[in-house]
Amino acid sequence: MTDASTAKAYFQSEAAAKLVRKRYAAERRFRFYGMAMIAVAMFFLAVLFYTIISGGIMGFQTTSIKVPVPLTAESLGVEQGATPEQLRDIGGFKLTKIARNALYTQLGIADAEKPLKSQADKLLSNGIDTQLREILQNDPAIVGSTVDVWLLAHGAVDPFVKGQIDRNLPEDQRLLNNQQLAWVDRLEKDGRLELQFNSGLFTNGASADPELAGVAVALIGSLFIMILVVAAALPIGVGAAVYLEEFAPRNRFTDLVEVNINNLAAVPSIVFGILGLAIFINFMHLPRSAPIVGGLVLSLMTLPTVIIATRAALGAVPPSIKEAALGVGASKMQAVFHHILPLAMPGILTGLIIGLARALGETAPLIMIGMVAAVFEVPSSPFDPATALPVQIYMWAGMPERGFVALTSAAIIILLVFLLTMNATAVVLRKRFERRW
Repeated sequence: MTDASTAKAYFQSEAAAKLVRKRYAAERRFRFYGMAMIAVAMFFLAVLFYTIISGGIMGFQTTSIKVPVPLTAESLGVEQGATPEQLRDIGGFKLTKIARNALYTQLGIADAEKPLKSQADKLLSNGIDTQLREILQNDPAIVGSTVDVWLLAHGAVDPFVKGQIDRNLPEDQRLLNNQQLAWVDRLEKDGRLELQFNSGLFTNGASADPELAGVAVALIGSLFIMILVVAAALPIGVGAAVYLEEFAPRNRFTDLVEVNINNLAAVPSIVFGILGLAIFINFMHLPRSAPIVGGLVLSLMTLPTVIIATRAALGAVPPSIKEAALGVGASKMQAVFHHILPLAMPGILTGLIIGLARALGETAPLIMIGMVAAVFEVPSSPFDPATALPVQIYMWAGMPERGFVALTSAAIIILLVFLLTMNATAVVLRKRFERRW
């Protein structure tokens, strides 16, 4: 029997068929394991998003109480026809007293003893004076009339209205007693207590009261930081990568530089925070808690990622493009900047996206440079005190009040939207520069 006939007989035998079936079975098992792992990953991702979104939805709502507030010129201590500047100077204690007296009348306890009124005081937020002042400044003509005002409820009321705290708990284990809960139920039944959109989440700064806390300072601070990271890391990182990949001589020094760049990409972020504290604050005396320092620190942290990604993108461009440019008389710099660099732009933007995503979610370096402080005023420049979204989330997560739980999830949603918007912009730019060869 020849070798060919022997091989043919073997492949037609039961032993060969068994091996083929075994191989196909192994392939099917591998496909099943792969699909199962994808399903598990998608399940945990769905659980993560459900947990964040279901908890964060509550953070975008706040409880308000509708109270008819008499804004007489006598009670306000101003003259009829007062200007917005005069109304701005009304004392917070006076405005708070006016709002609380209006609530006493609404609840029918205007003539009650002080202890009962003190219980009613805890239904309203500590920031009602700011609310009334803004209303008066926006419409001075209401002085002398009684106006229905939706006043913010206290942070202790909000979780009960949202169903986050069990009403059946013993009274000594609740922030609201039975009398206060009865008032809440009565106001809700009368249509004078409801959940409304929490606009203060986007306009307010730091506060110890959850109903008054917002991410405005953190949002603007993160925006300043990201602008600084792009402005610093992109040109420096791309310039360094172009030089190392196309112009630098191959010697021990450049090898040492490349090794250190690769090592810096794996350095813990807290080390960059210590570096920023030592150089930018202690040595250069830049303002503490300012986005300018945070942007510079995160730029240093992002540089290795941008350099590595840019070098990989430059190396992926076919050598024939450079050779063709040089062949028609272009200089080396013209070949690099007019032909290679534009074709490598999609890969460069990918590296920038990865670097910015890491920078946007960093907390440790920003804590080291003091951006964990409570800031109440929205920054107008990168040199003003501010904080960042991940730091704000970190601070809210450690607050004892129940209302900050929902705010933490809401801030995470805002951070994710911020990140997705930034990434979508980079993806659009990458598609615009993308070339196929």
